[in-house]
Amino acid sequence: MSRPTKIKNNGDKYSTENYRNKIITFLTKSGKKPISYKELAAKCRSNRGNSRNFNDALNSLVVSGEIYERKRGFVLTDILGYFKAEVLRLNRTFGFIKRCDNQEEIFIPGKYLCGAMPGDKVLAAYIQSRSGSPEGEVVDVLEQALSNLSGIIIEESGNKYFLADSMSKTPVRIVPGDAVYKVGDKVLAQIIFRGKRHAEHKAKIIFSFGSALKASSCAEAVISESGVIPEFPENVLFEAKKIAASGVWEDDFKNRLNLRDKLIFTVDSAESKDLDDAVSLEKIPAGYRLGVHIADVSHYVKGNSQLDKEALERGTSIYYADKVIPMLPKELSNGICSLNPNESRLTFSAIMELSKDGILLNYKFVKSVICSKVKGIYSEINSILDGSAEKAIEEKYFELKDTIFLMDELADILILNRRKRGAPEIETSESKLIIDNGMCREIVPRTRGKSEMIIEEFMLTANEAAARTAHENDIPFVYRVHEAPSPEKINDLKEGLRRLNVEVPVFTEAKPVHLSEILRNSKDKPFYPVINMMTLRSMAKAKYEPEPKGHFGLALDDYAHFTSPIRRYPDLAIHRILTDIINGYDKEKLIKRYSGFVQKASQRSTETEIRAMNIERNCEDCYKAEYMQQHIGEIFKGLISSVTEYGFYVELENTVEGLVHVNSLPEGNYIYDGFFSLTEEFSNTVYSVGTKVSVLCAGADVNSGKIDFNITDNKE
Repeated sequence: MSRPTKIKNNGDKYSTENYRNKIITFLTKSGKKPISYKELAAKCRSNRGNSRNFNDALNSLVVSGEIYERKRGFVLTDILGYFKAEVLRLNRTFGFIKRCDNQEEIFIPGKYLCGAMPGDKVLAAYIQSRSGSPEGEVVDVLEQALSNLSGIIIEESGNKYFLADSMSKTPVRIVPGDAVYKVGDKVLAQIIFRGKRHAEHKAKIIFSFGSALKASSCAEAVISESGVIPEFPENVLFEAKKIAASGVWEDDFKNRLNLRDKLIFTVDSAESKDLDDAVSLEKIPAGYRLGVHIADVSHYVKGNSQLDKEALERGTSIYYADKVIPMLPKELSNGICSLNPNESRLTFSAIMELSKDGILLNYKFVKSVICSKVKGIYSEINSILDGSAEKAIEEKYFELKDTIFLMDELADILILNRRKRGAPEIETSESKLIIDNGMCREIVPRTRGKSEMIIEEFMLTANEAAARTAHENDIPFVYRVHEAPSPEKINDLKEGLRRLNVEVPVFTEAKPVHLSEILRNSKDKPFYPVINMMTLRSMAKAKYEPEPKGHFGLALDDYAHFTSPIRRYPDLAIHRILTDIINGYDKEKLIKRYSGFVQKASQRSTETEIRAMNIERNCEDCYKAEYMQQHIGEIFKGLISSVTEYGFYVELENTVEGLVHVNSLPEGNYIYDGFFSLTEEFSNTVYSVGTKVSVLCAGADVNSGKIDFNITDNKE
């Protein structure tokens, strides 16, 4: 932590600001020697001035983590080596904090947590690391966060206790309240009393979601603990219903480009109800004219309206199992904004001309009105492209067939161009949960056909055009940023490749083409899954920022999210900015209007995206565990997906992942190489990432989403 910054003198020698400066000055001179409250007050002459302002100044410095009170007095925290941090997450036996100054994540053993909870602002210090990664201890809790936690009700010695999902192994005493619950229930609890250890905390049960054996109950708890409220406030619903009731009228079409006679259609999954994008394509002498037509949500959701404030708060729609928590009420998302077939809809169109080799020649953004001809379905269009379509599907798409094949032609060109740019093609596995009567009955890998790839390429092109428009005009914007991997991550990747005897491209600064080359050269090798995973883990996380820093994964200088304003706030935000651009607002006005807004929108959109990803992953884990609970004792084939010092994870063909704990392996001394293998030193048995194995499902805990496997035979 850097030294406390002195605040500019406001002219009042007894002001809080001046007292802060005096306190910092005296403590700096004192060094590691503490100064008592009485002595510090005397040095600052608070008895002759304003003692209240002195106390406020002292307390603010303590809360901010700039000074610390020891037994004999106050000391500057940076002299002690202390720093301010936020508690990110807790596990049963440990936790993680993040420094407030440089965002470094630090591991905290359970005994050094000092009773801290997620969201708390704490004062911390480093301790000797056992793993080589940063480790620390919590010295003091500066600010307590609202501590609502999910967990289960257990019984010990005839008494009920609360056992948090992510706090410690120690059950917490329950304070009587109004909530009705029973042993085995998944509940939401509030920590109403804090001790210096988690065992000393006391909790009040707020709500019971039902049995912890049901994934639906556990998913509800995950959502509630995250702070997401699925229901919309009444004032937001009122606005939405009023907009929906007004409908779409001819007067709305004034000053819009009329595209209702054009061959425009949507392409989505069969279950999609919020249709926010449609496409059109035609041949021109120069090459292609591509239209990407997006629901004009900003026409209905005005800035600073109740709808807009709620959308910003939510940030994104959240999808899990067969459910969705929408960013906007269904009256908009599934109604007046949805590009339903044979209905006139207000749109924001990106009209782009591309050369015969797929180079973006020019583009413009216009307010438009369309009438989608067909609700296209991915699987149906895939069957047209591969020649397997049934007669009914052929008839449905008869008018669109030539356009579909033209789309296929252009997409192939765009995919090739992306490869030529050096964009790394990293493979990821996604799953589809089959829910029947509230329970997960089946899990299947989610596959991407050619139509999915076509639409993805068209959306990428429109997104790039939107970002270019803002960058070229040098105006405030919300960019989608994906920075290059850190040097540390690249060094880890290089070391892993060397251990696999894989040739490493020579480079000092990582470029997309370098990672693309690594993946391409190992595509047909047996250890390709290892390389793919290592490359994925080397990548930085994408985020939203007001500055155009480029997109490493796509190998693009400019990129933004324009195509999904129904479900993503950054898209809605830039629609509003682009509207003002085409309405002729000058640069100065745009800067004045949006400079603060894009900062706020970028930060909030990144935060809510991370929150949504965590919710979706945790909910999916619960449903997968529910499914595997029905298959305990059965044998499955899988692939070792990652290795740790305590075992390795195996991913099944249906994307379910479970842990083979080292204690379940044949007796021996297993050594972890720090990268991708676990070796028994005497038998030389090796378990490496990418190895095919057979496993038995030994256990599945719906509450935690954890699945345990046992090895049943030798590796394949």
